[in-house]
Amino acid sequence: MSILDSSKIQFIELLLSNSVLQVGDFTLKSGRRCPYFFNLGSINSGASLAQLGAAYADTILASNTDFDVLFGPAYKGIPIATTAAVALAGAGCDIGVAYNRKEAKAHGEGGQLVGADVTGRVMLVDDVLTSGKAIREAAALLSDSDATIVGAVIALDRQEVGPSGTSAVQGLAETLQAPVVSILSFADIVTYLQAHPLDSLSSDDLDRFLAYQKEYCTF
Repeated sequence: MSILDSSKIQFIELLLSNSVLQVGDFTLKSGRRCPYFFNLGSINSGASLAQLGAAYADTILASNTDFDVLFGPAYKGIPIATTAAVALAGAGCDIGVAYNRKEAKAHGEGGQLVGADVTGRVMLVDDVLTSGKAIREAAALLSDSDATIVGAVIALDRQEVGPSGTSAVQGLAETLQAPVVSILSFADIVTYLQAHPLDSLSSDDLDRFLAYQKEYCTF
C-alpha cells in the first residue's frame, strides 16, 4: 500500500469535513455509476477557502513553473484562482488574477475577460477534471490573446481512461501542450480510505472503490 504525505492527508480531510468528497452510489452525466461524488463548491467558509488556496499554491510552487497570471475558468475556477493568488502572495509570489464570464458583457467594461491583463505566461486552475471542458473553453478563449498557457493545476485527477485509451489529464496536457498537475489523484483517495476507514464506509463501499479503480482508471 502506498503511503500518503501529510499534505495530501490534510487536503483529503479538508474535503471530507466540507462534504466535498462524498461516498455512496452516484450516477455521472455519462450514465456511469461511481462510488464517490466530488463537489469543490461545498467549500464555502473563509477558513476552509484559505486552506484550499494554500493547497493550490503549494502545488503550483512545487511545479516549478514560471508564470505571470493565474486564470480561473468560470465558475468554480474563479474562487480557486482568487484564494490561490492570496496564498501565493503570502509566500512572496504576487501575481495577477483573471477569469472569464460565461457570456460577454455588452456594457461597462464589456468583454468576457475580467481582472489582470491576460498576457504572457498563464497558469490555469480548476477543480476536478472529468472531460476538461471548462479548461479547454478557457484555452480557446485565451488563444485570441497574447498569452501562452504554461500549465494547469486541478484538485483531483479522476484517472479515468477515455475511449482513446488515455486519461483526461493526459488528453488535456496534449491539447494545451503544457503539464497538468493535480493535488490529489483517485488512487490517493483509495489509499487514504484503506488506511483511515470512515465510520460511514463499509467494506462493500471500499470494494466498490477498488472495483471502480480497476475497471475505469489508469495508474
